[in-house]
Amino acid sequence: MQFNEESRDYEAVTLVEGAIDLMMDLEPGFPAQWVRLQLSKLVKEAEAALMHETNSHLRLEGLIRLFYHDWGFSGDRNQYYAAENACLDKVLERRKGIPVSLGAVFMYIAQHLELPVSGVAFPTQYILRVDWPDAETQFINPFDGEFVSQKTLGAWLKGHKGPLAPWRDSYLTATSHTDVLARWLTVLKSALLREEQYADALRCSDLALLLRPGDPHEIRDRGYIYQQLECSHAAAMDYTYFIEQCPEDPAAELLKLQVKVLSAQTQVLH
Repeated sequence: MQFNEESRDYEAVTLVEGAIDLMMDLEPGFPAQWVRLQLSKLVKEAEAALMHETNSHLRLEGLIRLFYHDWGFSGDRNQYYAAENACLDKVLERRKGIPVSLGAVFMYIAQHLELPVSGVAFPTQYILRVDWPDAETQFINPFDGEFVSQKTLGAWLKGHKGPLAPWRDSYLTATSHTDVLARWLTVLKSALLREEQYADALRCSDLALLLRPGDPHEIRDRGYIYQQLECSHAAAMDYTYFIEQCPEDPAAELLKLQVKVLSAQTQVLH
């Protein structure tokens, strides 16, 4: 499938609109009009419910209650890695998702309510950042709507990268929509791989590479997908690229063996 990303400026639209565009590329039958209608309904409900609340802090707390309690949005704890948790139409239909999909929907509504909410691709998961002009910055876990402290985020980081992992302030800076969408595609691709939907995973990988051209880790993953699809030559080329770009990576030596096997298979086929 051919994708045309040249004319798209994902920073000029909301994150959720960028995600809709990507979903339309990945799935020709994606119900974009229905998704936009549902989002519009949620915005109108939120505006009606909070129209008399002029205090921004209380307005945010009201939106959190509305989103997670009244509307019933929540993180999917039972099937966290299911592909449907990364697909906007399924998230809006089931009201379940993962941090990036729930966060994108929440942020879309919050910004319509003129709340200072932005998204952060923290190393462990997507989080929301609230920059108050009159108070300290707050952070929200979009998986459950709970506020999280920097101390808690530090504990998440150590649990993810090890007890000696250094803290970087850049971990909490707002992330560009392009980078978040690339990460979103990576999450969806991983879910599709678990479900052995290799053709759909390949479309995710190709689209992610348009957002992050030449990313060696994405190209390595695409090589794995090609291997599952029995495209030995394409898989060997992608693995070779990764080995050349990341020779010190622990996976490089194993992939060298894979390249030999795949090259031998290609010779036999010819």
